[in-house]
Parts: sequence; C-alpha cells; structure tokens
Amino acid sequence: MSGLAVRAAASVRSPRGRVPEGVPAALDYFRDLLTPFGEKPDEELLSRGPHVHHRDLVDLLVADGGVGRSRPELAIVAHALPDVVPFTAVAPHLTEQLGGRAVNFAIGQQGLAAPFTALRIASAYHRSGRAAEVVIAVLEQTTLPTPFPLPLPRETSLTDSAAALVLGASTGEGLGFVRAHAAGSAAAALGRELGEDGTLLVLGPWVTEDVPDHGVVHRVAPGSYCTSLWLELADHWQEWQRDFRRIVLCDTDPRSGRSHVALFAATGG
Repeated sequence: MSGLAVRAAASVRSPRGRVPEGVPAALDYFRDLLTPFGEKPDEELLSRGPHVHHRDLVDLLVADGGVGRSRPELAIVAHALPDVVPFTAVAPHLTEQLGGRAVNFAIGQQGLAAPFTALRIASAYHRSGRAAEVVIAVLEQTTLPTPFPLPLPRETSLTDSAAALVLGASTGEGLGFVRAHAAGSAAAALGRELGEDGTLLVLGPWVTEDVPDHGVVHRVAPGSYCTSLWLELADHWQEWQRDFRRIVLCDTDPRSGRSHVALFAATGG
C-alpha cells in the first residue's frame, strides 16, 4: 500500500474569542488541580484571555472546503496546551463534522511532540489498511489559569491558532509523509535528513541551537508552542512540493529539550 500524502490543509490564526463563560466553575477545578503542587489559578489571567475553545478552532478548520469535504476513517486532535473548558472531548466533534465514521481520539500531554506522534499513528493505521484517509487537527488555545507550562520570557506571547492536514493514499504528484522521529538535540535529530539536494529545512521558533549547514532554510516566526510548523505547512505545502523534493520540519520542545523532526517528500506523477 502506498504511503500517506497531503491532500488538503487549512490554518487558523487569532480567531475572535468568546465572552468568558463558566469561569467560576473552572476556577474550582483548577484550584483542586494545582493546590497539591503549591500553585493556584490566576483569576485575572484566566479572565482576560481570548477564550477560544478547541471546538471553535475545529469549526473554523472544517469551514475550509478542502478539510470540510474530507470523510476520514481516522481523526486525530493534537494539542500541547489544555482546552479552556476542562473535560471537553473535541475529537468526536471533529468526527461528527466530517461524516461521523472515523475512529477518533486526542493526543495531549506530550508538548509539541503531539503532532509528530499523530503522524506516526496515522501512517501505521494507513499501512495496516484501517484508514484510507486521515485528518489531523493541531490545536492551540492560550487562555490558561497560570503562566505554566512554558518557560516564556514575559514579553513573549502566544497566539490562538490551529492547523489541519488531510492525508490520503499517495497517487500521482503530491507531498508524502515519510517518517517522524526525535532526538536529544536538533543537530542529532536532523543528522539523517539533511545533505540531499532539493531539501527545504523548516525550523520552528524553539530551535535556538546551531544546526548542520544547509542551503535552504525557512525559519518560523514565534507565536505558538506546538502549531507553528503545521501552520506553515498548511499554508505552503503546495508551493513547497513544486519547489523542493524533500521538506524537513524540525522544532525543539522548550520544556523537555527534545527535538522532533518530520520528513515529507514530493511524490512523482
């Protein structure tokens, strides 16, 4: 069976937020969650956030025609930061919007590794014949009860954002997923992927170390924790597949220090 290739993609940045709702109940939950760790929720921080729910981000992604027309057998939601509203199940909502027949689940608590994990799972499902088409939605909302979990400078701000990839069997010209892996540094993670002509290296905003010399590098601007690479891929995958034979995505989780890489390659027609 052929591998997965990108069929459609969509991105969302800085959508309109909501009037805060359910904040007192959420505060009670966050107090119970944080108190054992010597923390307490910041009511002002929580109240002044944009309150963009994960469900809102999914609705905006599905409003894109390329994503909205998909009828996947597998739908994965990946996120590094929690939803505004605790205990929400967003993957079933995504599935309902896309025909209602997909196996669905979310991947969280992995930091920015979550979308890379989603790609590996999607590829395994496809190879086993269980999913001819897959949708991966990478979500990030920024209304949090504490500044944790990111060690961000005070002047650094995150933006509500989301990206979706529709992946299906590679037929003809396209951009196919090859592999994803991780290592203790960006240089180590990239070692096996660079050196070939026609390669574009896309570095996320958290890669601060020197990486192996490479001719064509696209650096993603700051503004997100886990969505940055996928926003760029959603926006540029068609032009990148025309201009390059290989696309290497790399970012380093600022919490764990581990670097993650995904390789895509243009498929011939």
